[in-house]
Amino acid sequence: MYVGMDFGTTNSAVAVAGRQGAAKIAQFSTAAGPASTLRSVLAFDRHHRDAAGRVLPLVGPEAIDAYLQGDGECRLLQSFKSYLTSRAFTGTSILGTTYALEDLIALIVTHLRHHAASGNGGPVERVVAGRPVRFVAEGGEEEDDFAIGRLRDAFAKAGIGEVVFEYEPIAAAYYYERDLTDDETVLVADFGGGTSDFCLIRLGPGRAGLNRPEDAIIGTGGVGIAGDAFDRRIVRHGVGGHFGRDATFESNGKILPVPAWIYGKLERWHHIGFLNVPSTLRLLRDLERKVDRPEQLQQLLGLIEYNLGYHLYRAVERAKRDLSQAEATDFIFHHDPVTVGRRITRAEFEGWIAPELGAIEACVESLLAGTGTPAAAVDRVFLTGGSSLVPAVRAIFASRFGAAKLSAGGEFISVASGLAHRAREVFAP
Repeated sequence: MYVGMDFGTTNSAVAVAGRQGAAKIAQFSTAAGPASTLRSVLAFDRHHRDAAGRVLPLVGPEAIDAYLQGDGECRLLQSFKSYLTSRAFTGTSILGTTYALEDLIALIVTHLRHHAASGNGGPVERVVAGRPVRFVAEGGEEEDDFAIGRLRDAFAKAGIGEVVFEYEPIAAAYYYERDLTDDETVLVADFGGGTSDFCLIRLGPGRAGLNRPEDAIIGTGGVGIAGDAFDRRIVRHGVGGHFGRDATFESNGKILPVPAWIYGKLERWHHIGFLNVPSTLRLLRDLERKVDRPEQLQQLLGLIEYNLGYHLYRAVERAKRDLSQAEATDFIFHHDPVTVGRRITRAEFEGWIAPELGAIEACVESLLAGTGTPAAAVDRVFLTGGSSLVPAVRAIFASRFGAAKLSAGGEFISVASGLAHRAREVFAP
């Protein structure tokens, strides 16, 4: 069997291909039924231990359930892929055990590996795995070699002895190519949780005649902006004010804002738990007595102390999905003691994400210019990944290439499926 593994910032997927035919996407059990993706999260619950007393990590939906039902002693972690470029993040201590970043990633990869092996004829020891076109650090510098080295170590720790990395948009291209009967020049745009990646490639029957399949690739590009950045904009502009983002207080005769770093944590739900420490809670309670909008600081304290960050971001994700279908949505969040309610229009949302949209458009233009490819020479634009459903994202490509050239599909499984097809090309005897 040939295995393609899409370890993602927000969601992961794995697919298995035989010697011919379509790839099969592994299914994961959830309370709502089988799912083709696995949420890339881990939980460490002090009550969940093995016979030797060691804390057993929980993965995906089990991790989220343990976190939501826990008593505050459950640690939830996610977005590991975003830290691959961070030389400062080498490990973390969880309930008395230290885990390297590679250890945490290996736990998810192991889960994916077991699901790929289940019912498919044996253990998985080699895979083709996805990677973004650019691993971009927070400072903007590229850290491809460092990040790939860490990923390779993580896969090895998960028991995978041989891993070949493939650009995620190229994998999505192989997914799109399945039904082609004629050759096409295709721009593939893959929008993940942490990155947006692009590939210009020649696809179709003619690719099989090339000495090397990769010779069909005209060029690639990527930018460290995607769905998570859109969520952060909703939190900052849509609901941040409810939690005191615009509140001020007087100190030594000066009017000062509530410290911005607090709301930086608020914009990443898995960082909200970092605010639940005595020093920060004391600061917020002191500010609550001084600010011009104390009720907003009370709401922020409730969000932190009642561990409601995950619930808040589920509401943010729902709002983003609603705005892909409608011109406005009512953002409703009610988890005692926190209540948020406001109308958000699509026009507002598009204004909030305008900087990200501009960066995406600039990356596409750079790819076209760098490869000397005029827009008219592109036969098809294939959009995939969750944020490809955002109308303002689609509008970038409709404006540049024409709406008639746009295709979409496999938003959450195209990369894993394409990686399995690539594994067949790489590993077939």
